[in-house]
Amino acid sequence: MTDRRPVPPPRLIALIVALLGVGGLVVTWHAFVLSPDGQRLDAAAFTGAAYGQGTLWRLAEPVLDVVSLGFVVVALGATMLLAVLRSRWGLALQVAVLVVGANITTQLLKHLVLERPELGPYPGTNTLPSGHTTVAASVSMAILLVVPRRSRPFVAILGAGYTAATGVATMVGQWHRPSDVMAAILVVLAWTGLVCALTPRSELDAGGSTATPTAVASLTLAVAAVLAAVSGYAVLSGADLPVVGTATASDPDVRAYVATAAVVVAVTAASFAAALPLRQATATVTQRTPATPAPAPVR
Repeated sequence: MTDRRPVPPPRLIALIVALLGVGGLVVTWHAFVLSPDGQRLDAAAFTGAAYGQGTLWRLAEPVLDVVSLGFVVVALGATMLLAVLRSRWGLALQVAVLVVGANITTQLLKHLVLERPELGPYPGTNTLPSGHTTVAASVSMAILLVVPRRSRPFVAILGAGYTAATGVATMVGQWHRPSDVMAAILVVLAWTGLVCALTPRSELDAGGSTATPTAVASLTLAVAAVLAAVSGYAVLSGADLPVVGTATASDPDVRAYVATAAVVVAVTAASFAAALPLRQATATVTQRTPATPAPAPVR
């Protein structure tokens, strides 16, 4: 006998993703901020960013210069305008809730809620989550929500690349620790799950199936996440590194820097790998299967 268990509805899965984002944020905070070992790794990566910074900063600075309050206003206005032009008023509200909610959450957590205890020779105030990374991730997710169904697989890959570039750029410039960047991405993932779970029925897609492009894009992002995570672990475990500036291949700070940057890429890719099919599923018009009439009684 075939066991046909009911598949959880997409909105329930979206809520689960939102909770996973919150859970990941809490785990990140506990592992890196409330743990001496975590603070040590964060501090090592922060110090390691000084190596090769002159060259890398020429690439990172233009990425970070884009992010500002004006950028948030313009990007949010553009996404909302695109939703309105598509006659999707509820969708315009969704992207506003996502972008505003994620960025306000980051600022509240960083300045009012979370603290950074002194657990060793690692002074400094709390900077978790990263505001710049939150802006980049929330705008990318908002675009993913607002574009037509067929464009979402491409937007997911581009958005993941832009978000990862911004997050790593904040590390290159020693603006943020790795945990700050990971926490920001998880804040945005939580809000994305919540917003997808609350998708109005009036905003469902009417287009055709995009199962294959969505699956290919999601799989590509998932594979990228696994490869980045494995690479980060390998670096921390002693894999050979090329010489960067005045650093040696065995410098522990450089290892921490490269490894945590890889983990940032992994978290970003995994978040967008989850968000893409989630958005497609919660915006899909559910086809109701007509009820099968009961068999006529045998007389």
